[in-house]
Amino acid sequence: MAAPKKYSDELRERATRMAMDARRDPAMATGAIKRVADQLGIHPEALRTWVRQAEIDGGLRPGTTTDDTARISELEREVRELRRANEILRTSAAFFAAAELDRKIR
Repeated sequence: MAAPKKYSDELRERATRMAMDARRDPAMATGAIKRVADQLGIHPEALRTWVRQAEIDGGLRPGTTTDDTARISELEREVRELRRANEILRTSAAFFAAAELDRKIR
């Protein structure tokens, strides 16, 4: 189970939007993330991470988007389930094959 979120989604979106707007203005670009984080009571590194991910999602920076990350996690979970099911089937097939051979010998 995931840990509870420290900041609400609304605050996260608002802070990200404010920081990205502040960074677009050349006069305010220096220290924009720290300034916005201090104004909203957010840890600057958290805001920096949110801005970085928003830039990736917006295509401004290379990296794995949020949608891709969710899809990869879903596919990895599905692969784990399929591997577990295959192992169960393999084990049961071996068991029944051994039982069949044992029955034929007697």
